Amino acid sequence: MRAVLTIAGSDSIAGAGIQGDLKTLAALGVYGTAAVTAVTSQNTSGVLDVLALPAETVRSQIDAVAGDVSLSAIKTGMLATADIAQVVAETLRRLGHPKVVVDPVMIASGAGQRTLLSQDAVQLLKTHLLPLAAVVTPNIPEAQVLTGIDVRTMQHARDAAKRILDFGARAVVVKGGHLEGPDAVDLLYDGTAMIEFSAPRSAYGSVHGTGCAFATAIAAGLALGDDLPAAVQRAKTYVAGAIAHSFEIGAGARLLNHFWIYNP
Repeated sequence: MRAVLTIAGSDSIAGAGIQGDLKTLAALGVYGTAAVTAVTSQNTSGVLDVLALPAETVRSQIDAVAGDVSLSAIKTGMLATADIAQVVAETLRRLGHPKVVVDPVMIASGAGQRTLLSQDAVQLLKTHLLPLAAVVTPNIPEAQVLTGIDVRTMQHARDAAKRILDFGARAVVVKGGHLEGPDAVDLLYDGTAMIEFSAPRSAYGSVHGTGCAFATAIAAGLALGDDLPAAVQRAKTYVAGAIAHSFEIGAGARLLNHFWIYNP
C-alpha cells in the first residue's frame, strides 16, 4: 500500500488538520502517517486555542516515519511557528522527496478566525519551504499574503500564481473558493500552462476542512501515480463530493463527509 505523510496541526473537531487529512487519505486508498506540529482546541465555530509543539519533536516524528516507511508523497499543512517551518524545511530538504505538497495554512477561517502561522514564519515559508514543493495550494487570502497582490478576479489569480512560482515551487494551485461567481474555479500553473478546474459553488456556505482535504487529496493522487493535472482533478472531484454530502454536527460550520465515495 502507498503511504503518505501529513505534517500538520491537530483538530479536535476532526474536520481538518491531521484528523481530516488521515480521513482523506484513507478514503482515497492510501495509508496516512502523521507528524503533529501543534495541538488546537477547535469546534465547528472556530479555533479557541493553539499550542505549538517543540520543533525538535516535529523533526523526530518526521524522521521516525521516513526512516521506517517508504513514503509516496508528503503534505505539509499548519506549521504554526518559524522554528517549526525551519525544521520542516531542513528535514524535507534532507529527505529530497520529489512529491511534496505545501498547503500554506495561515488563518483559520470562520467566526473564530485565528492565525495559524506566525508572521515571522511567512518569509521563511516563502524562501525555504516553497522551493521544495512539487505544488503549493494557497487559497485566495494566502495567495494575497504570499504575493502582495489583491486577488479579486481570475486574472489576479493568474498574476499571483506566476509570482508564487517565482519562489521556486514547481507548480501552484490557487484555490478559487473565495472569488465571486457561480462556480468555484481552481487555477493550476506549472510555468507553462494554466489549467482551470471548475465545480458549481456550494449553497451550504461555510464547510470546515475543504482546504486541507484538497491539498491532501492531491498528495494522495500523486502517491497513486497521477500526473499533477490528474491529481488536481481527483482532488477537485473528491472535495466537491465531500461538500455535497457535508453535514451539521455542531452550532457552526458544516463538516465534510470524507467517506462520501463509499456511500454516494
